[in-house]
Amino acid sequence: MVVGRPSGTGGRRVTIRARSAGLAHSDADLVEFLRRAGLPDAEDLLDDPAWVHWQEGPPHTYGPN
Repeated sequence: MVVGRPSGTGGRRVTIRARSAGLAHSDADLVEFLRRAGLPDAEDLLDDPAWVHWQEGPPHTYGPN
């Protein structure tokens, strides 16, 4: 999963396997995207760089910079 940089209006674009998963406004959104991709216990994966790549900006931050 790639979590893009925080947008100027809030939220981060998310892609999974090079396909758009949507716009995340919280960790709960990311967990839901991963659940839809077939990973039901995704909460533990958000801080694992093997699963989630956070681009430009600190992890778990979704508001505008």
